[in-house]
Amino acid sequence: MASAAHSQPALTVAVTGPTGEIGRAAISALERSPDVGRIVGMARRPFDPASHGWRKVEYREGDVLDRAAVDDLVHGADVVVHLAFIIMGGPDETSAVNLEGSANVFEAVREARSPRLVYTSSVAAYGFHDDNPQPLTEDVPARGTEAHHYSAQKAEVERVLFAALDGSPTGLYVLRPCIVAGPDAPLLIDSLPYTQLSERLPAAVLRLLDDVPLLRPVLPDPGVPFQLVHHDDVATAIRAAVLGRGAPGVYNIAGPGQITIATLADELGWYSIPVPELAVGAASELVARIGFLPAQAQWIAAFRDPIIMDTRKARRELGWRPRHSALETIRATITATRLERLVR
Repeated sequence: MASAAHSQPALTVAVTGPTGEIGRAAISALERSPDVGRIVGMARRPFDPASHGWRKVEYREGDVLDRAAVDDLVHGADVVVHLAFIIMGGPDETSAVNLEGSANVFEAVREARSPRLVYTSSVAAYGFHDDNPQPLTEDVPARGTEAHHYSAQKAEVERVLFAALDGSPTGLYVLRPCIVAGPDAPLLIDSLPYTQLSERLPAAVLRLLDDVPLLRPVLPDPGVPFQLVHHDDVATAIRAAVLGRGAPGVYNIAGPGQITIATLADELGWYSIPVPELAVGAASELVARIGFLPAQAQWIAAFRDPIIMDTRKARRELGWRPRHSALETIRATITATRLERLVR
């Protein structure tokens, strides 16, 4: 006799943003689950699921700003996974998709009475505040930091989410991963100024930097630890939420261990130099005033004060077991970035 778990119909899962780094990892994880029968993904650019070997995925081009397209996507879905979020650009150009687009998704889920919604937020939703407790637990309010639009928007999206689904029967899972890295998400490395410089340097000059230690870049290190999580580990947390493991609610997601800028420099074969907290604070304030910088550059604010999360709830209730430590994740990220000739 078939088990009760497998006597239930396979799930239909609707996903916004399936073509991003977390999206691709999440779809691959859902593809491997026998409890998922059909995946419907929507993003703005052309994409061929077959090129990734996906067999359960139906893909359509669409924009979360198009409410009709969102309604069509969530119609009939057992679970909706909202991943669409723009991190590149200033606050004005990102707020439309990040705030208005997310509101469309949440309202469509409420009106469709979808059984379950999984939203991937960020540790940045907590904000970079001196009075944040350490480590951060899920009962700490998501206040964001207004000076850093990525953080502010992540917190605002959560406010919109909870308001939209207040009183709704939808089971809501909110995942707050720390900085996401890995072979398909080398954003932490890309945010370093030397990375962008290396793209423009001739190969002979890059080899010289490798061969002459005194010419290698130097990274300022405030000595503040931070967490990383591998995108594949975020994907398994998403899958656990999709399958309804544990109780609906907020979950912190971070890989085991912590690293510092000095660790990053060592792994790159670069140098690091200790800097006083005052210098980090000044750099953070400068970044906050330069609106056109990519959002990941604003993570320098994270290096003023630790923003370490407690992940025991995800392990206990979701049964989540990350496979990659922070050190393993940064090594995988550096290796992939070098293979792409972004860092030499």
